[in-house]
Amino acid sequence: MVDGPVVTVRGEAYREVAPEIARFTVTAMARDRDREVTLTRLAERAAAIRVLLDGYGPAVDRRETGELRVRPELKRSGERVVAYHGSVTTTVTVTDFAVLGELMLRLADQDQVSVAGPWWSLRPDSPVHRQARQAAIAEALNRAREYAEALGARVTGLIELSDSGMAAQPMTFRAAGFTGATESAGAPEIDLDPQQQTVQAAVEARFAISEPVLG
Repeated sequence: MVDGPVVTVRGEAYREVAPEIARFTVTAMARDRDREVTLTRLAERAAAIRVLLDGYGPAVDRRETGELRVRPELKRSGERVVAYHGSVTTTVTVTDFAVLGELMLRLADQDQVSVAGPWWSLRPDSPVHRQARQAAIAEALNRAREYAEALGARVTGLIELSDSGMAAQPMTFRAAGFTGATESAGAPEIDLDPQQQTVQAAVEARFAISEPVLG
């Protein structure tokens, strides 16, 4: 129980910052009447993707293999298998945006490979999140002081501070969906513009203030 007047305020902070990472997916596919041929081609194409990604060294921050699918294609009537389909998808995280477009197009130039993305974001441990929280707290304190001053009082102490939630709201951008061709006249170039990321933080605070001077 708090004796004396109290002011309750909300502090908010809003930031637009450059993204720190970009993610995209690359999917290798294979199809043949023979199951072993399908699996062999799929393995070869997946290996070619790994070799290409290896060539970009530290620019590729992370790669994670997701869904691996192998399924039979059946004739419309009955259970006779007419072909086998295989696919494997890898999610790639890139930190060097200068090579992002080149990397995606080189992957898309591979035989039976599709590429989708990129999706821009901040790292989960980005200092931007902490900075936004601190700014929201500072805003709450400034508001409390303004209210107190308007009443001829001053802030004397913090009673309660709660996090109203901080939300990073990345603006996603799908550059293209590329499908590799068996033959290419030369890999084209594409410039990708990273999209700004919106970071918001909000806190609710209760401050004790001195007795107002009214009138």
